[in-house]
Amino acid sequence: MSGTFQISKIELKKMLSNFKINEKNIDTLVSQIDRSYKHINAIAFAEQLQKFGLQQNDIANIFRRIGIDDITISKLFDVIEENKIKSSFGKLIELSVD
Repeated sequence: MSGTFQISKIELKKMLSNFKINEKNIDTLVSQIDRSYKHINAIAFAEQLQKFGLQQNDIANIFRRIGIDDITISKLFDVIEENKIKSSFGKLIELSVD
């Protein structure tokens, strides 16, 4: 699940605006990306979009427009869900069957 995808600031702002993200939140996100050397982890990006109120389907559409394939998108959401579970319930246990 690795790769680098690029999008211009203007394109990103337009895309987020089309999903009804308010201008203040868009500016906050773009500023955050600028501070981190114009880079953001896809998981952190998706989590931020969820905080702005976007649903998983909308976030998946944004990822598709950026060029991320559906398998990778699915894996990203799996990691996000696992992170939520870990933060809510502590570490998951690992079971092995020999």
